[in-house]
Amino acid sequence: MAAGETSARKALRLLQSRVSRAKAALFACAAATAYVFFIDWCDFLFRCGCESLWAAAAAHCNVHEASPPHCPWCVEQGRYGGAAFAAAVIAQAGTAFRRGPLTPARALLVFAAFPAAGALAGAAAALWTGYW
Repeated sequence: MAAGETSARKALRLLQSRVSRAKAALFACAAATAYVFFIDWCDFLFRCGCESLWAAAAAHCNVHEASPPHCPWCVEQGRYGGAAFAAAVIAQAGTAFRRGPLTPARALLVFAAFPAAGALAGAAAALWTGYW
């Protein structure tokens, strides 16, 4: 009977390992998506002139203009933008690596954590800097 228990434990460890790898892959894809589209989300929230990374990126952002308003995520060398991105990635990680099975609903929540956390962090930065 001890051999059966050992086999069951091995099977459980293998399953947990596969789930952990799947969660890690999901998180990596979601974080990469957040990285690529973060600057587009910046322009969506603030209408600041930022463009996709493969276009002009922040070259046309209003932070480069002499008079305000200046994009809250691009001011101060992007400090607030970096904090917003970190908040989004932390939210994605918390959702991806939460205990429990990896379901399609959780996968959607991991990707949805980026715009949700980004919107909250964007609102906080905009209020903090007086952008709106």
